[in-house]
Amino acid sequence: MAITAKKSRNSRGSGTGMQPSKLSTYIILTICAVFVLFPVAWMLSVSLRPNNQVFSYPASFIPQEFTLEAYVNVLTSNRYMTYFLNSYIIGIVVTIVSTIIGVMGGYGLSRYKFRGKTSFSLFVVATQTIPRISLLIPFFILMTRLNLYNTRGGLILAYTSFALPYAILMMQGYFNGISTELDEAAIIDGLSRFKTLWKIIVPVTIPAILSTMIYTFILSWNEFIFVMALIQDDALRTIPVGIAMMKGETTYQWNMMMSMSLLGTVPVLVFYLFGQKYFVSGLSDGSVKG
Repeated sequence: MAITAKKSRNSRGSGTGMQPSKLSTYIILTICAVFVLFPVAWMLSVSLRPNNQVFSYPASFIPQEFTLEAYVNVLTSNRYMTYFLNSYIIGIVVTIVSTIIGVMGGYGLSRYKFRGKTSFSLFVVATQTIPRISLLIPFFILMTRLNLYNTRGGLILAYTSFALPYAILMMQGYFNGISTELDEAAIIDGLSRFKTLWKIIVPVTIPAILSTMIYTFILSWNEFIFVMALIQDDALRTIPVGIAMMKGETTYQWNMMMSMSLLGTVPVLVFYLFGQKYFVSGLSDGSVKG
């Protein structure tokens, strides 16, 4: 009894302190967080100083003179606000279209058996391994022949083709983990396959749908090279290209570039923070259940 009591006291005493493994984990995570967040903090510092003080010596993290001039110039410029508008329009449309088609495609691959199903699934997976840069010229030729060059529709079509395979695979993996008894019960109650999908199955797959939407939106929001290749009109360009265009022949507007970069991260950051729980659970469940 005495030995048992001594062991219990030792176990309680050891529980009050932090275990070495947990402490080392916190230290590593803190170092990683500082490493990741420092560039963002430096961007904020540069955006809050005049452009002529960006390369002042000695370098100082805290600006010698605080100013919101860069943010005012960006937010009051019709040109830069047009870039934001284009990014919003393209990102939202691509997200909606890819998610809807991805849900139906993933459900079809999960529930139906048809000739060529395995080959089609392999084809969808294979499209994810193709470098996008290698598709630039084919897309340029295709958009030109379809009269979609220099249009938002052309960009939406291109971005959807990138996001759709991921959406299909993500939703298929999640649907595979859902019992077919739900489908059978709904069909017995008189629902069609289409109504079964949207009224019974989709509400159960909200985490996977939200994670797919977040990924798709981020993909279209950050795309750069295809905008440069498929868009000629400045009024149709998006934020990444708009940031790259903030340069003159001899000077760079570094403070405005940093302010616009930070403003460009806000929608993605807000979207991710509100859907973080669903994003993580959707990715883990989709990968495990697939």
